[in-house]
Amino acid sequence: MLFLVATAAGASERTWQVQVPRTPFDYAGPSDVVAYSPLAAASEVWSLCVAYPHLKDSYWLSVNHGMVEEAARLGVAFRLVEAGGYPNLERQRQQVRDCVSEGADALILGTVAYDALTDTVLEIARTIPVIAAVNDIADPGITAKVGVSWTEMGAVAGRVVAARHPAGGRPARVAWFPGPEGAGWVQFVERGFRDAVKGSAVEIAVTKYGDTGREIQVLLVEEALEEVPDLDYIVGAAPTAEAAVSLLRTRGLEGRVQIVSDYMTHAVYRGLYRDKILAAPTDFPVLQGRMAIEFAVRAIEGRLVHRHAGPVIVPIESGQISQSHLSETLAPASFIPVFNFQPGADD
Repeated sequence: MLFLVATAAGASERTWQVQVPRTPFDYAGPSDVVAYSPLAAASEVWSLCVAYPHLKDSYWLSVNHGMVEEAARLGVAFRLVEAGGYPNLERQRQQVRDCVSEGADALILGTVAYDALTDTVLEIARTIPVIAAVNDIADPGITAKVGVSWTEMGAVAGRVVAARHPAGGRPARVAWFPGPEGAGWVQFVERGFRDAVKGSAVEIAVTKYGDTGREIQVLLVEEALEEVPDLDYIVGAAPTAEAAVSLLRTRGLEGRVQIVSDYMTHAVYRGLYRDKILAAPTDFPVLQGRMAIEFAVRAIEGRLVHRHAGPVIVPIESGQISQSHLSETLAPASFIPVFNFQPGADD
């Protein structure tokens, strides 16, 4: 699916194919795929505060790349703070308050928790717009959301396994790694995955929750392999898949145990390319970064067209990813995080 069209003629010919829920903030209801025309430029050099849960894997690095490109195109500035991981709720709360207090015109929030920051969001929303980015968050105080259905992301991963093991077929034992309990996406990805494998010959033999840092995921995958020695699949977050590739090779289980990721990173892409990972959906994190900046500018200027939208999820199996998908999924290999962006500056 071609989801981005951009030409040298300018922003007037630039469109994004996005999915828009008919009821804003309702991922479960019907939605429409529409051609969205982003703003040509901001009316002023707005200053944005951007908060991420972490920069431990290249997913959020790719979001950052999209934000840098869009901020440069629109002519706005941002300051980025990152909490260092999903357990760090109070750190993110303080980071957001400090960042906003420096004079931000809008907050873009990739939350560490679904509803634990509601009081902080409501406090900030009294003075500036709050845009939820990537991770879902409770609705109170939120001006707009940019994101995809993480229920569908989990369902895509589940369907990959269920299609290979339909009811009455060869049973399959799965180790399932949803991510950190309480994070703003885990309850949804878990619901989608479990519903997708229901009624198939797939058994979820073990479930391991934990932060998405690589070291923690390595330990969790090792635990699962010890507890269930006859596993057929390891399914979970991108760092889980990344850890599993090396652990399975070390243990001589490569090819016997299959790996499915429920989102895309650079390492997951390499695993797909080399036939080490079976499948992963892409929710186009670069494009989500672009959209979050553009939505924030529209919210400041009172020009929001949609209160809720995100890219169209595309499932990718080994060997199938295209260059058009890559450009809005992964940051360039040379890209490093940008924490303070000023338009026109050498970043």
